[in-house]
Amino acid sequence: YNVQSYGAKSDGRSDSTNSFLSAWAAACASVAPATIYVPPGRFLVGGASFWGQNCKNNAITIRINGTLVAPSDYNVLGHTGNWLKFERVNGLSIYGGTLDGQGTGLWACKNSGKHCPQGATSLGFYNSNKVLVSGLSSLNSQFFHIILDGCQNTRLEGVKISAPENSPNTDGIHVQSSSGITITTSHIGTGDDCISLGPGCSNMWVENINCGPGHGISIGSLGSSVQEPGVKNVTVKTVTFSGTENGLRIKTWAKPSTGFVAGVLFQHAVMINVQNPIIIDQNYCPSGGRCPGQASGVRISDVTYQDV
Repeated sequence: YNVQSYGAKSDGRSDSTNSFLSAWAAACASVAPATIYVPPGRFLVGGASFWGQNCKNNAITIRINGTLVAPSDYNVLGHTGNWLKFERVNGLSIYGGTLDGQGTGLWACKNSGKHCPQGATSLGFYNSNKVLVSGLSSLNSQFFHIILDGCQNTRLEGVKISAPENSPNTDGIHVQSSSGITITTSHIGTGDDCISLGPGCSNMWVENINCGPGHGISIGSLGSSVQEPGVKNVTVKTVTFSGTENGLRIKTWAKPSTGFVAGVLFQHAVMINVQNPIIIDQNYCPSGGRCPGQASGVRISDVTYQDV
């Protein structure tokens, strides 16, 4: 299922959104395993949601040899939450390719203190199972680069994520309400957390990561809600931090919560020019004013640091 067969243009200017959605619909309707192919070139794609719950097969592959480009006007996607969104997919593999979020205009707006939209996350997976993302590059997202929310048994490997150090909220990979997630052999440099593990993460394996610039690898922020699932069984090993604000970080809000952190192993970490190599902040309050000023209800236990 070549997106060009469905009318996609590789000139970086013609809107190819519907061509990508048509290719997805065709692959999704196939009973046999199906491959969607994106050839070399630049493809302008607006906001697109790829739904998996009605797919006839559990083995769709998207092989990308080209670059997907987001609209440069941040108002197009700025309030939509996601640029490319996969919801309820099962057995999806994405190989290669580059996503160019064209976030520079929105960052400039945010850094000038003007009123701006939040911006779109470049690639979001929601309530999905058995997803593989391999060899993908994500550049200059408006907001987060990649989100996994409500996902199981998912692997990200050989991912390259890049945004300037001063780009706001450009977290590399954010995971929440997910279990059985593996992130390996990836190079992440952003203006925010390289990887952040939010509430409801369990059985996470993070290995062989280069992080920098950015704010480090974070568990949290946790405890912003009173009723909140905890984070448990997390391994972060063989990671190198260079020029980051933090290394291995746990951050919780100072207010009552059922949230917790338990069973974390940080192992084999190299810190090069890192301001806070190990940091546990239970009074997290990024914006300055209006801090809760109470004690954090998030209990932290069984956290091991080895060979840092």
